[in-house]
Amino acid sequence: MKNHTGFLFRVAVGLACIASFAIADARAADYPSRPVRFIVGYPAGGSTDILARLFGDYYSRKLGQQFVIENKPGAGNNIGTEAAINSPPDGYTLLLVNPANGINASLYKKLSFNFVRDVAPIAGYIRVPNVMEVHPDVPAKTVTEFIAYVKANPDKVNIASSGNGTSIHLSGELFKMMTGVKMTHVAYRGSAPMLTDLLGGQVQVTFDNMPSSIEHIKAGKLRALAVTTATRSPELPDVPTVGETVPGYEASAWFGVAAPKGTPREVIDILNKLTQEALKDPDMAAKLKQLGGVPLAGTPEDFGKVIVSETEKWEKVVRAANLSVE
Repeated sequence: MKNHTGFLFRVAVGLACIASFAIADARAADYPSRPVRFIVGYPAGGSTDILARLFGDYYSRKLGQQFVIENKPGAGNNIGTEAAINSPPDGYTLLLVNPANGINASLYKKLSFNFVRDVAPIAGYIRVPNVMEVHPDVPAKTVTEFIAYVKANPDKVNIASSGNGTSIHLSGELFKMMTGVKMTHVAYRGSAPMLTDLLGGQVQVTFDNMPSSIEHIKAGKLRALAVTTATRSPELPDVPTVGETVPGYEASAWFGVAAPKGTPREVIDILNKLTQEALKDPDMAAKLKQLGGVPLAGTPEDFGKVIVSETEKWEKVVRAANLSVE
């Protein structure tokens, strides 16, 4: 009788497992059965917004449901991030991940969340250079000339960023730290308003993500002095790297998609698979190349490693520069 009971127990457990897998498969097969929110922590018009709309449109076309871009700017990207993290982990809320998510972990002292712990990485999108660019009225054609100009005018040059804690902000802080120049930081609520003032001459320099600035550079409305990656960008081959003038300087922006922790693995796998297909799609690949991006292909675990390594990298810069936001 004892053996018979044990056998029945094992059968019950087996049937329960089969049932759970069947439910998971059904849930995956049905996903998405309604529109999906895709949260962006910045206003429309910047690099994060551009990428969310590109990939959101691709997901919509392939899955037959709308991926609705929801811009939630403020607090250096933290308002949008917090909204995503606090959403139900059901696959119907996604977050456009960007460098600020890694930077803010050490820059902000009172966050209500731990980004590395509280999100489920889905997939990387691209890695892009930031571009050190100036208003045409700035009398500097090279990084060397710019350093000399700022040293002759300490604290009179305004360096703009899309917000405290963004890669644009930290790229500028790293430059200031490594060159000893003194500039006044002006933080905006996103790349779009920042670029409006840079184009208007209210601020003089920024280290913008390439996707939102490249057309202004090619049109001659802004002057690119350098890119922030270790090697030159194929999209701006004549523009040197900052490191060619400031040895050891390197910074880049990276983007991807994540969901609240606890989101079903089968949903994550659906979106990861679709993202890998998007990165190989000729039309998408051409658009990403025009933005200056290099694909960040890989598994959810691969993207998780990027998040961790970038968080650790920028923590060192935040501490060295003694930066802090309450």
